[in-house]
Amino acid sequence: MKSFQTISELRTYLAAGRKRGSKVSFVPTMGALHAGHKACIDIARREGGILVSSIFVNPTQFGPAEDFDAYPRPVEEDTAGLLQWGCDAVFLPSVREMYEREQRVWVEAGCLADVLCGKHRAGHFRGVATVVAKLFHIVEPHVAVFGQKDAQQAIIIREMARQLNMPVAILLCPTVREPDGLAVSSRNRYLSKEDRAAAAGLYAGLRHGKALLESGEREARAITESVRRYLTGAGILGTEYVELLNAEDLSPTDPVAGRVLLAAAARIGSTRLIDNIVLEVRDGVRETMLF
Repeated sequence: MKSFQTISELRTYLAAGRKRGSKVSFVPTMGALHAGHKACIDIARREGGILVSSIFVNPTQFGPAEDFDAYPRPVEEDTAGLLQWGCDAVFLPSVREMYEREQRVWVEAGCLADVLCGKHRAGHFRGVATVVAKLFHIVEPHVAVFGQKDAQQAIIIREMARQLNMPVAILLCPTVREPDGLAVSSRNRYLSKEDRAAAAGLYAGLRHGKALLESGEREARAITESVRRYLTGAGILGTEYVELLNAEDLSPTDPVAGRVLLAAAARIGSTRLIDNIVLEVRDGVRETMLF
């Protein structure tokens, strides 16, 4: 596996591959890799061609009181994992390499960033969209793979690629879960033993919301309030939001119908976790992919 720290070196390597007729598949990450990242890598590898992953903890998507400095950076372990998983190249830029000068031009996500996590993390999705746009221009992938656990991020990136005419197909990987349902996440390592036990209630709460839909409930507020109560009963006292929105554009959906996103975020101990399920609500209710 090739390793690159500079944009120019990576571009030279990829240009040679394209000249040979290779397509490029890309999985951007912030490191602290886990089974969810491996699942994305597996999807990208099936696309063939050159498989590139990046590891970059992006400072512009962290707020002043968030965990940028404490975010785990096990780079040697991560690169060993990428090698084992079949990556051809890893891009390991420094902050200076990605932000050579003060960033004055940003990619704004508009109304897609006004709900869910964006409502509680001012500027977060501006940072996400901007760094992903940078990475897309650097790597110029034919295909990029993201995880459904970060559903709002996936929707924003897909719409950015569509509206800015970026020639990249956005593929989605299903959420990978622990046996008790907790979505795998780099932040799970922050959980104490007691908090880890409570964290499983986040997914259980979403399943409770699905059960309400299956029983015939179609009022969005009744469902989200019931999920909140369920989370409290499961020992999750720091619920940030529970929302039920249209899965295409994150607009309100009431009565609930069509493809919808049931999403929640909560602080469990000092750790902020997010999760979601996507449901097709028509004559019946079935779990599905975001796209």
